[in-house]
Amino acid sequence: MVPERSRREFLNLAGASLLVPLVGSKARAEPARPTAPVGIARCKGYDPAALLLELEGLMDKIGGLRPLVEGKTVAVKVNLVGNVREDTLGKPANRTYQVNPAMVLATAALLERAGARRIRFLESTHQTQDFEPYLHAAGWDLDALRATKTPVEFEDTRNLGRGKKYHEVKVPWGGSLFPAYHVNHSYVDCDVYVSLAKLKNHATAGVTLGMKNNFGVTPIALYGQHEAKEDSTSSRAMFHDGRDRPADGLPQELAPDSPRRPTYRVPRHAVDAVGIRPIDLVLIDGIESVSGGEGPWVPGGLKVQEPGVLIAGRNPVCTDAVATAVMGYDPMSAPGTGPFPGDNHLAIAAGLGLGTHDPGKIEVVGLPVREVLHPYGWQPRERDA
Repeated sequence: MVPERSRREFLNLAGASLLVPLVGSKARAEPARPTAPVGIARCKGYDPAALLLELEGLMDKIGGLRPLVEGKTVAVKVNLVGNVREDTLGKPANRTYQVNPAMVLATAALLERAGARRIRFLESTHQTQDFEPYLHAAGWDLDALRATKTPVEFEDTRNLGRGKKYHEVKVPWGGSLFPAYHVNHSYVDCDVYVSLAKLKNHATAGVTLGMKNNFGVTPIALYGQHEAKEDSTSSRAMFHDGRDRPADGLPQELAPDSPRRPTYRVPRHAVDAVGIRPIDLVLIDGIESVSGGEGPWVPGGLKVQEPGVLIAGRNPVCTDAVATAVMGYDPMSAPGTGPFPGDNHLAIAAGLGLGTHDPGKIEVVGLPVREVLHPYGWQPRERDA
């Protein structure tokens, strides 16, 4: 299970409004939604020293990092979706649709300076190569990361990895798709959890930021196909189209007759994932990115974007709402409008009391949104009727 401290903090953050259903009486009072400051800084390039300086400044502005991580094991989920060797638009993956290695190095240095006891970088890949050579191919300087005084580890969480068993974690509000999920040990034996995300669109979810990055905490060994398969490289299709189900013995879907549309299921799994692994800190790489989707496999083509920003916050809903606004979208858009081809996962999370997605109720520190506004301009090719 998630360590009791993390679960307790998460439930305190979410408050009693976790118990408020998504659909209720019109007479029911609107639940109070937690909010936390979100920091924005300009950063035009990937110089590690400049990145570290800006990140330290952001941490000071949102309440300080040392009280959160000192003496603790910190897990950092990165966004390496797709193939690290697949370039697009004349640029490498780490300058378009994946988190840049310099951002990883700066994050490690940031955590070290704040007194973290151990740092573990995590991702669930779709390949069977050893993880560290794969990270090297992604441009990561593993020697520099290991040179920090704080021990740094790397784990591919697509299967058991270094763990001896999977851990079942229940969704605190009962679940949006499933009541509980099984996860790699790395997501439960850490004290602090960081989502290190990219500022970009997603063909199904509309935007993929701190919350959507968390979609990958569920191992494809268990959720890539019906039977458990440790060497699986499949996608988690059951969370997209629902045509398959987890193996017998795993928690099964709450409503098997619910819509099979990816634009219904993906937003809900993104919210469930925040329930089973609460996010303590979101860091968003918005220096160089792409619009049009999450990777070069998305039909319609991507476009290079260079917002030149870093975004950070403690509440993932608030942070993603502000990041969505920086991209030129309304994070409160109704389903099937704005960047959302279907349901708005930020609104679902807000309805569960996980945070507010109303930019007017979020304190933005550092630079205001209007000074860093970088309209992505992408709209979904198809929307739910």
